[in-house]
Amino acid sequence: MAKRPVFYAENDIVKSTDVEFQWYPGFAVSQKQKSINALHEALLVIRPDVKPLEISSKGAVPLGAKLSAFNLKLNGYSLECVFQSSKVFDDTGTPHTEWLELSPKEAKGAARKLHAGGHKLTSFRFNGIDFPLEPLTCFYDYIYYLAVKETLTDDELKELTEYDHFTDIEFSPRKSLNTQARSVVMIKLIFEQHGHLPEFSPEEFIDIHRRSICK
Repeated sequence: MAKRPVFYAENDIVKSTDVEFQWYPGFAVSQKQKSINALHEALLVIRPDVKPLEISSKGAVPLGAKLSAFNLKLNGYSLECVFQSSKVFDDTGTPHTEWLELSPKEAKGAARKLHAGGHKLTSFRFNGIDFPLEPLTCFYDYIYYLAVKETLTDDELKELTEYDHFTDIEFSPRKSLNTQARSVVMIKLIFEQHGHLPEFSPEEFIDIHRRSICK
């Protein structure tokens, strides 16, 4: 058995609930999809009226797969590479922009190597602007928002509103902070409130994030 958080919105706040389900071990996509199906089936036992969507490259629904951070692009680069290359460590005090040219897995591995080596993450820097480490997940959610705004059509955003609970089978809160499933709920809220995805300054987005993410 395994447990994963499921993300949803309630009273314009992004929340989550943990769901226990049958886990299917293995790296094959077919095994991941069995686990996703089991997670969604377990969720529907608890909340039979909801409509879940897996947000990852392992998802069977094309929209959910397109929303994977490994598939989204921002300024022509993989979103995962943008995120990792924006990290500022105490090794150089500058972002590792060379990671933009790596594959998403290589960029993630390069950042992990610095973490493992004892180097401290001090901030994020994107488009020449420094972002603080807190609120937690804010920088990731911000660039994810920009990538979705750049990539998805209005029809795809409208399709997203047909779903109300979101999962990310690879995400474990014990191992990481950021998950595209949480980011998607925030985007859905913003789209439903405005009818589109507005241009937000970093300061405006941080303020929205503080008000929208349940601590």
